[in-house]
Amino acid sequence: MHAARDARHFRRLLAVKLVAEGKTVAEAARLSAMSRPAVYAWVERYVQRRRPEALEDAPRAGRPREAQALSAERLRALVAKSPTECGWASGGWTVPLLCAHLAHEGCSVSCRTLRRRLHEAHLAWKRPRYVYALAAPHLAQKKGGLFAV
Repeated sequence: MHAARDARHFRRLLAVKLVAEGKTVAEAARLSAMSRPAVYAWVERYVQRRRPEALEDAPRAGRPREAQALSAERLRALVAKSPTECGWASGGWTVPLLCAHLAHEGCSVSCRTLRRRLHEAHLAWKRPRYVYALAAPHLAQKKGGLFAV
Protein backbone atom coordinates (compact mmCIF):
# COMPACT_ATOMS: atom_id res chain seq x y z
CA MET A 1 0.00 0.00 0.00
CA HIS A 2 1.16 3.56 -0.75
CA ALA A 3 2.65 5.41 2.23
CA ALA A 4 0.03 7.70 3.75
CA ARG A 5 1.05 11.17 4.84
CA ASP A 6 -1.64 11.72 7.46
CA ALA A 7 -4.57 9.92 9.09
CA ARG A 8 -7.22 11.19 6.64
CA HIS A 9 -5.13 10.11 3.66
CA PHE A 10 -4.65 6.68 5.25
CA ARG A 11 -8.40 6.26 5.85
CA ARG A 12 -9.14 7.18 2.23
CA LEU A 13 -6.52 4.73 0.93
CA LEU A 14 -7.93 2.04 3.20
CA ALA A 15 -11.49 2.61 1.98
CA VAL A 16 -10.46 2.45 -1.69
CA LYS A 17 -8.37 -0.68 -1.05
CA LEU A 18 -11.27 -2.42 0.72
CA VAL A 19 -13.64 -1.64 -2.16
CA ALA A 20 -11.02 -2.87 -4.66
CA GLU A 21 -10.72 -6.13 -2.68
CA GLY A 22 -14.44 -6.75 -3.08
CA LYS A 23 -15.91 -5.40 0.14
CA THR A 24 -19.16 -3.50 -0.11
CA VAL A 25 -19.11 0.26 0.21
CA ALA A 26 -21.01 -0.02 3.50
CA GLU A 27 -18.36 -2.37 4.92
CA ALA A 28 -15.53 -0.17 3.67
CA ALA A 29 -17.22 2.87 5.21
CA ARG A 30 -17.64 1.12 8.55
CA LEU A 31 -14.06 -0.21 8.63
CA SER A 32 -12.50 3.12 7.63
CA ALA A 33 -14.79 5.25 9.84
CA MET A 34 -16.22 7.22 6.91
CA SER A 35 -19.69 7.79 5.52
CA ARG A 36 -20.86 5.82 2.49
CA PRO A 37 -21.15 8.95 0.29
CA ALA A 38 -17.58 9.85 1.23
CA VAL A 39 -16.35 6.38 0.24
CA TYR A 40 -18.20 6.65 -3.08
CA ALA A 41 -16.62 10.07 -3.70
CA TRP A 42 -13.07 8.93 -2.88
CA VAL A 43 -13.39 5.74 -4.96
CA GLU A 44 -14.68 7.83 -7.87
CA ARG A 45 -11.78 10.25 -7.51
CA TYR A 46 -9.28 7.38 -7.42
CA VAL A 47 -10.84 5.75 -10.50
CA GLN A 48 -10.60 9.04 -12.42
CA ARG A 49 -6.97 9.80 -11.56
CA ARG A 50 -5.53 6.31 -10.89
CA ARG A 51 -2.98 7.63 -8.38
CA PRO A 52 -2.87 7.41 -4.57
CA GLU A 53 -1.93 11.09 -4.42
CA ALA A 54 -5.44 11.87 -5.69
CA LEU A 55 -6.72 10.97 -2.23
CA GLU A 56 -4.68 13.65 -0.44
CA ASP A 57 -6.15 16.92 0.76
CA ALA A 58 -6.10 19.75 -1.74
CA PRO A 59 -4.00 22.80 -0.81
CA ARG A 60 -5.88 25.24 1.39
CA ALA A 61 -7.03 28.53 -0.05
CA GLY A 62 -6.13 31.86 1.51
CA ARG A 63 -3.01 33.62 2.55
CA PRO A 64 -0.12 31.57 3.95
CA ARG A 65 0.14 31.28 7.69
CA GLU A 66 2.19 34.05 9.25
CA ALA A 67 3.28 31.83 12.11
CA GLN A 68 5.24 29.54 9.76
CA ALA A 69 8.24 31.80 10.36
CA LEU A 70 7.79 31.34 14.10
CA SER A 71 9.91 28.25 14.69
CA ALA A 72 10.75 26.70 18.06
CA GLU A 73 14.42 27.63 17.59
CA ARG A 74 13.54 31.26 16.95
CA LEU A 75 11.35 31.36 20.06
CA ARG A 76 14.03 29.75 22.23
CA ALA A 77 16.65 32.23 20.99
CA LEU A 78 14.31 35.16 21.62
CA VAL A 79 13.32 34.04 25.12
CA ALA A 80 16.98 33.45 26.00
CA LYS A 81 17.57 37.21 25.67
CA SER A 82 16.12 39.61 28.19
CA PRO A 83 13.56 42.17 27.04
CA THR A 84 15.97 44.97 27.98
CA GLU A 85 18.51 43.59 25.49
CA CYS A 86 15.82 43.87 22.83
CA GLY A 87 14.97 47.44 23.74
CA TRP A 88 11.94 46.92 25.99
CA ALA A 89 11.61 48.39 29.47
CA SER A 90 10.59 45.18 31.19
CA GLY A 91 12.25 42.73 33.53
CA GLY A 92 10.85 39.61 31.89
CA TRP A 93 8.98 38.40 28.85
CA THR A 94 5.21 38.19 28.82
CA VAL A 95 3.12 36.80 25.98
CA PRO A 96 1.74 40.25 25.01
CA LEU A 97 5.26 41.70 25.10
CA LEU A 98 6.56 38.86 22.91
CA CYS A 99 3.67 39.53 20.49
CA ALA A 100 4.58 43.21 20.35
CA HIS A 101 8.26 42.40 19.82
CA LEU A 102 7.51 39.91 17.04
CA ALA A 103 5.17 42.44 15.38
CA HIS A 104 8.00 44.98 15.57
CA GLU A 105 10.24 42.43 13.80
CA GLY A 106 7.61 41.90 11.08
CA CYS A 107 6.00 38.67 12.29
CA SER A 108 2.53 39.67 13.44
CA VAL A 109 0.85 36.85 15.38
CA SER A 110 -1.93 36.79 17.94
CA CYS A 111 -1.27 36.09 21.60
CA ARG A 112 -3.29 32.89 21.29
CA THR A 113 -1.10 31.65 18.42
CA LEU A 114 2.03 32.60 20.33
CA ARG A 115 0.85 30.66 23.40
CA ARG A 116 0.26 27.63 21.17
CA ARG A 117 3.73 27.94 19.62
CA LEU A 118 5.33 28.32 23.07
CA HIS A 119 3.54 25.16 24.20
CA GLU A 120 4.67 23.29 21.05
CA ALA A 121 8.26 24.42 21.71
CA HIS A 122 7.96 23.07 25.29
CA LEU A 123 8.51 26.54 26.72
CA ALA A 124 6.62 27.31 29.91
CA TRP A 125 5.43 30.79 30.73
CA LYS A 126 3.54 32.39 33.53
CA ARG A 127 2.00 35.75 34.11
CA PRO A 128 4.11 38.31 35.92
CA ARG A 129 3.21 38.91 39.53
CA TYR A 130 3.10 42.54 40.47
CA VAL A 131 4.15 43.20 44.06
CA TYR A 132 4.06 46.41 46.01
CA ALA A 133 7.55 47.67 46.59
CA LEU A 134 8.48 47.89 50.23
CA ALA A 135 9.15 51.38 51.44
CA ALA A 136 12.78 52.27 51.87
CA PRO A 137 13.78 52.28 55.56
CA HIS A 138 14.72 55.94 55.44
CA LEU A 139 11.99 57.10 53.05
CA ALA A 140 10.47 59.54 55.49
CA GLN A 141 13.86 61.00 56.19
CA LYS A 142 14.57 61.32 52.48
CA LYS A 143 11.24 63.01 51.86
CA GLY A 144 11.55 65.31 54.87
CA GLY A 145 8.48 63.87 56.56
CA LEU A 146 7.41 63.87 60.16
CA PHE A 147 10.10 61.51 61.34
CA ALA A 148 12.99 63.21 59.65
CA VAL A 149 15.95 63.51 61.92
